[in-house]
Amino acid sequence: MALLILGLLLWWGGHLFKRLAPKRRASMGNGGRGVVALVLVAGVVLMVLGYRSMDFIHVWAPPSFMVHINNLMVLIAIYMMSPAPKKGALLSGMRHPMLAGFKLWAAAHLLVNGDLASVVLFGGLLAWAIVQVIVINRAEPEWQPGPKGTIAKDAMFFAASIVLMGVIGYVHGIVGPSPFGG
Repeated sequence: MALLILGLLLWWGGHLFKRLAPKRRASMGNGGRGVVALVLVAGVVLMVLGYRSMDFIHVWAPPSFMVHINNLMVLIAIYMMSPAPKKGALLSGMRHPMLAGFKLWAAAHLLVNGDLASVVLFGGLLAWAIVQVIVINRAEPEWQPGPKGTIAKDAMFFAASIVLMGVIGYVHGIVGPSPFGG
């Protein structure tokens, strides 16, 4: 559990560092990007190691149909995290589409995983994304949406999201449980 929590803390700290300590981050110059990237990679590694090392502690039993809801939510999350919000029309007026997609992804994983490690991991990541939106909105209250793209771009990125979901699902099935059931 300690590795998982340490990984989450590094993830939170790496992402919030720029907003919570802007002078310190600015004093690091371009080298600060590398430091933050290393902190984030270390956080992800520790989250994975911590998650995989935890014993299964039952919290709740998700119904089997949640797999389908999870997969739909993840597909939408992948689409939201694609370039579609900037180049398409459907999400062009949304301020934080990537963070909204991340929240959707985390919530989807909470729906299908009823063990303590999953609640800590995905709940911690969901909480981070919520806090991140609040911090960004407070630091930069003025925001204007970019130019609206085309529905054709939305369709292209949605098709790419379906392909990417298949690839992610295949790799997910190799390293862990298959996200497609069965």
